[in-house]
Amino acid sequence: MSLRHLNQIDLADRWNISHRTLERWRWTGEGPRFVKLGGRVVYRLADVEAFEREQVRSSTSSKPALKSA
Repeated sequence: MSLRHLNQIDLADRWNISHRTLERWRWTGEGPRFVKLGGRVVYRLADVEAFEREQVRSSTSSKPALKSA
């Protein structure tokens, strides 16, 4: 099993957003989970894909399902 990681530039390219948006999301606690290795931030592909699944909506007014504790 291969565990894949994305840096913030790779993830920003994947989602076609600014890497600064990812930096802001980390600061505010939004966005996918991340791993900090020394001073380097990486995103596990499994966490990115889970975050993407959580964002699926059926309409613009629907909200994400609440996570159970």
